[in-house]
Amino acid sequence: MRILFQGDSITDAGRDRSDYHNMGPGYPKYASEAIAGRHPQTEFEFINLGIGGHQTADLCARWKEDCTDLMPDVVSVLIGINDVWHRSETKEWLDNGIFEKNYRFLLDEIKEKTKAKIIMLEPFLLYCEDKAPFREDLDFKIDTVRALAREYADVYVPLDGIFAAASVGDAPTFWAEDGVHPTSAGAKLIAKHYADAFDRIFESIVR
Repeated sequence: MRILFQGDSITDAGRDRSDYHNMGPGYPKYASEAIAGRHPQTEFEFINLGIGGHQTADLCARWKEDCTDLMPDVVSVLIGINDVWHRSETKEWLDNGIFEKNYRFLLDEIKEKTKAKIIMLEPFLLYCEDKAPFREDLDFKIDTVRALAREYADVYVPLDGIFAAASVGDAPTFWAEDGVHPTSAGAKLIAKHYADAFDRIFESIVR
């Protein structure tokens, strides 16, 4: 079973890009280990093609080579924070219609050209004073992703809410020192919810 992790630096996490089987030290590492451990009778191929700094438009540009041509059985997508971050200084925010068009293209391509199940992960931001202004735009982007998930996703992982809840018990910096890039603890928390989400669709894939 081929599982493809796609996204930006949160997925990339400093992986060795010369080997797309290298999971790096982020949540794909912990999620792949958890999935393989929970389903020892299944042979998995895990692929990480997250690239740091990428936005929805960048994924669109490489989607054929880095997604549909690979014919995965499962595709997970975590994207969106850079569509906000890269415009935060000027606050010339990316139009939500363009953001939705880009993200919808990714999902349509999966649906039309593969038989892959889709795991959508919500873009998130933990409280960090210098990035608090991101919320002006990010909340709209999250709402867009949630709406698309209702239309396309086989399972959805609401990371912004998950981290908000986790930050009641532990400081936001415990999960992500800069509000965006997870610590080891943050990566493990994402992975736990990822593996739980995968379990919800596992039987439908192996039938």
